[in-house]
Amino acid sequence: MATSDFVLGGLASVGATFFTNPIEVIKTRIQLQGELAARGTYVEPYKGIANAFYTVAKNDGLLGLQKGLSPALYFQFIINSFRLSIYSEAMERGWMHNQQGEVSYGLGLMWGAIGGVVGSYCSSPFFLIKTQLQSQAAKQIAVGFQHSHTSMSDALRQIYNKNGIAGLWRGSVAALPRAALGSGAQIATFGKTKAMLVHYDLVTQPTFNSFTAGLIAGSIMSVAITPPDVITTRLYNQGVDAEGRGLLYRGWVDCFVKILRSEGVYGMYKGFWANYLRIAPHSTLVLLFFDELIALRNKYGPK
Repeated sequence: MATSDFVLGGLASVGATFFTNPIEVIKTRIQLQGELAARGTYVEPYKGIANAFYTVAKNDGLLGLQKGLSPALYFQFIINSFRLSIYSEAMERGWMHNQQGEVSYGLGLMWGAIGGVVGSYCSSPFFLIKTQLQSQAAKQIAVGFQHSHTSMSDALRQIYNKNGIAGLWRGSVAALPRAALGSGAQIATFGKTKAMLVHYDLVTQPTFNSFTAGLIAGSIMSVAITPPDVITTRLYNQGVDAEGRGLLYRGWVDCFVKILRSEGVYGMYKGFWANYLRIAPHSTLVLLFFDELIALRNKYGPK
């Protein structure tokens, strides 16, 4: 695996995160409001995406829309370094191609899932802290458990002092289905769509080809990832006792069952449109930036 691919994958995601972090804050708040409460029985401080932007800016200030940016950058750099470098390596070595030499959607799902799982586990502490910082809000619009972190470094210190290394990786295994489904769907769709657009002479210019394939991949990814994303957000944000056990959920399955029982299928898709508006442009930008950085490396890098 080329070291440059690893670094370029991370850099591509960092560039995209600056633009998409505000909608990630909105998505997190919407997913947490009405936690384990039946629809229509709780106060909704965030009534849709536009209202949520206004509410956060009014009560938390404009900088409130960039809460959790630092851990989000670390998380995106690490997970996408693994995801995109594994994807690039698999594509270059022909591991994503079938016996006819065509890009295989099934193999793309597999390699995308592998990259997502590895990257998700390694970056889990930053996803944990990102979620907890993004949920922090002024009292009148607070949803979910409110942690007392003042910064990323303070969160790392608090969690480590209370629950050790294990506390920093709390929920990491439960987050793997989210990573496998989302990454598998995105990578498989991106690789297959790029090849089809060229094969049928629809979009052959490299930059527009990457942009179009990235947009389609992001759309597919948002549908696949929302339910496990809701579960991951709930697990990471819940409070813990002195032994590091969750106060609301014992794990992925317990969280899934409790959401379905209390909130129904609607609860599993809370924040879908916010998720879509984050993932579609983020996926497009990450995959576009990655392809462009690879092209620059190939053009100007050592031969």
